[in-house]
Amino acid sequence: MEVRAGFDPAHREAVARLFWAAFRGKLGRILWPERKALAFIAAIVQPRFALSAVEDGRLLGVAGFKLPEGGFMAGNLADMARHYGWLGAAWRGPLLDLFERDLVAGQLLMDGIFVAEGARGRGVGTALIGAIMAEAAARGCGEVRLDVVEGNERARRLYERCGFVARGEVRAGLLAPVLGFRRAVTMVAAVE
Repeated sequence: MEVRAGFDPAHREAVARLFWAAFRGKLGRILWPERKALAFIAAIVQPRFALSAVEDGRLLGVAGFKLPEGGFMAGNLADMARHYGWLGAAWRGPLLDLFERDLVAGQLLMDGIFVAEGARGRGVGTALIGAIMAEAAARGCGEVRLDVVEGNERARRLYERCGFVARGEVRAGLLAPVLGFRRAVTMVAAVE
C-alpha cells in the first residue's frame, strides 16, 4: 500500500462513491437522490486537499483536509445548482453550511476519512491518519482536529489509538432528524 498526496484523476468517481458510502447516513437526507449526490461530490472534491491510499492501482481510502487556502469539499451554490437546480440548491446549501467548521490558527482540520469496505482492518485508516499528521507538520500546524458523530465507535477508537483526545462536542439540536445525528465529538491530536 502507498499513501500519496492527492488522488489520481481516474479515481474521482471512486472517491465520490467511497465518500458517499461513508457519509450517506449523515448527508443522505440533504444530498439525495444518490445519482445526483455522486455526481455533485465527484465534481467538487479537490485532490490538492486530499491524501489517498492506493494498492496495485486500486483506491483503498482517502483522507481530506481543510486549511485557510481551501479544502477537500470545495463546492459552492453554483456547483450545487448544476446538479440539483437552483430550487434544490436553495434549501440544500444552507443545510450543508451547518456542517462547516471554523478553522483555528495552527490546526489542520481533517475533513473526512473513508476506507473501502474490503480494505478495512488492514491499517489503511491508520496510514492515512499518519499521513495527515505528516501533512500538518509540513504545513507548520501544531494540531490536527476532526469531528466524529455519535455512534461511529469504530472511527472513534481509531482516532484514540492515533493520539486524538475529545475536546468538546457539537449538538445538532432540532436539526438532528435532518442531519442524522444528535451530536458530534470534536477530537484533537498534537503533531509531533
